[in-house]
Amino acid sequence: MSIPPPPSRRRFLTNALGATLGASLGAVVLSSCQDTGTPSATRSSGPSSQPNNAAAVVEPPITTGDQALQRLLEGNARFVANRNEAIDEGVERRVAVSKGQQPFATVIGCVDSRVPIELIFDRGLGDLVVVRSAGEALDDSVTGSLEFGVAELHTPLLMVLGHQRCGALDATIKAMDSHRTGAHPGGIEYLVDTLTPAVQQVAGQPGDRLDNAVRANVTHVLGELRKSPVLAPLEKAGKVKLVGAYYELDTGKVIVL
Repeated sequence: MSIPPPPSRRRFLTNALGATLGASLGAVVLSSCQDTGTPSATRSSGPSSQPNNAAAVVEPPITTGDQALQRLLEGNARFVANRNEAIDEGVERRVAVSKGQQPFATVIGCVDSRVPIELIFDRGLGDLVVVRSAGEALDDSVTGSLEFGVAELHTPLLMVLGHQRCGALDATIKAMDSHRTGAHPGGIEYLVDTLTPAVQQVAGQPGDRLDNAVRANVTHVLGELRKSPVLAPLEKAGKVKLVGAYYELDTGKVIVL
């Protein structure tokens, strides 16, 4: 006898008229649209195969960086415990966010294929602004994208997420140790140059050199972002919270630094 699937989350969207998306979507409940035209979200605690029997619980709106951080960490806790719920990427959610978006957090993480941002925070379509670069290296495009997420999409949280055994920082360490900086082709040399300050900062420190460099790099990136003429005044005014975090590949856990 097959074992039934574990409970999964679905977000059902309710419009002001209480209309459905059609018989082909089933009885999909729509959540009330906010003034911006962007739908808010609910989640169901019932099995995905029986959405009509599940009580939909509206997720409270996010208004502060602390609330946004808490929601990210709650999602990560589900991921770590292997009880992450069905990500909101179905037709009903896609239709709901097609006319507008209201993400609650902006996250910059590494391009590492083992660190998919939405998955490790158990979030779906329209929830996060995600920017990825090797080792969270900043350039004008990356910084501008982060500024857009905060200033234009009004996310109250900006997270810099480093991760265990980062290959970009490991390559930078090896390049420095072999005195081969300046010898890399194309844009890879830019990455080495950008990540070098973090490696230099931890020289001679006890503990794992690479791990120290990863954490130092998160702090360095935060410091650079706080120089932004867009982000700095927003943080000062309390409209955005900047935070650093570290992702453990071994456990799946995100640790706030």
